[in-house]
Amino acid sequence: MSHHPKAHDIAKVAAARLNAAAATRNYNVTPRVDYRTVVKVDGPLVILDNVKFPRYAEIVNVCLGDGSVRKGQVLEIAGKKAVVQIFEGTSGIDNLYTHCEFTGSTLQMPISEEMLGRAFNGSGVPIDKGPPVLAEEFLDIQGQPINPFSRVYPQEMIQTGISAIDCMNSIARGQKIPLFSANGLPHNEIGAQIVRQASLVKGKDVLDHSDENFAVVFGAMGVNMETARFFQTDFEQNGSMERVVLFMNLANDANN
Repeated sequence: MSHHPKAHDIAKVAAARLNAAAATRNYNVTPRVDYRTVVKVDGPLVILDNVKFPRYAEIVNVCLGDGSVRKGQVLEIAGKKAVVQIFEGTSGIDNLYTHCEFTGSTLQMPISEEMLGRAFNGSGVPIDKGPPVLAEEFLDIQGQPINPFSRVYPQEMIQTGISAIDCMNSIARGQKIPLFSANGLPHNEIGAQIVRQASLVKGKDVLDHSDENFAVVFGAMGVNMETARFFQTDFEQNGSMERVVLFMNLANDANN
């Protein structure tokens, strides 16, 4: 008596093969190499020897003897030596129990529309007691240089409500606005005012004038706790926080 496979069994086999092909298509596995070759610790730097093919700006996971893990980045390469800057400090790192894992990739940040209205530290870690960002994609923070010839000509002007900027140094969408100041000047108030008032100029080149079509990425580097609290409180009170992505690197952060 012969047995013929049922149709649904054949479909299951075909589906399993299709799933396996999809899971392995264009999937390359790069092994992470672990080294126990720390030869020197100098301030925030750790020097390793006999490292095979280290990459500039590569992220390194430094595992200490107590089980804790710190992150670092390759700053310099000289032959088989690699100089790694540790973001969280080098206290407790030794050449006996410490081992370093080279990840083979540079620092990447999860990007999503869920970042709007959130506050992060200098490493992109949420500091507003909210959940981690569910990434739509991961972008390399190093970025790639843009060929000016290939760049789309900026036509969407941004008005800040400050006449000295709008009339004498007008800016376009996607442009950075660096603020350089000195002690005693109201730079914090001006920065908060720009975020509060900034919007797209309603011209013929702007196709979508809705609030959802405009957002501000605000970065504060090396500020103290009082300044960081000022920005976050100001954005929340005036209602602009919902269209702001806030990055704050405090002066006492270990990952400056």
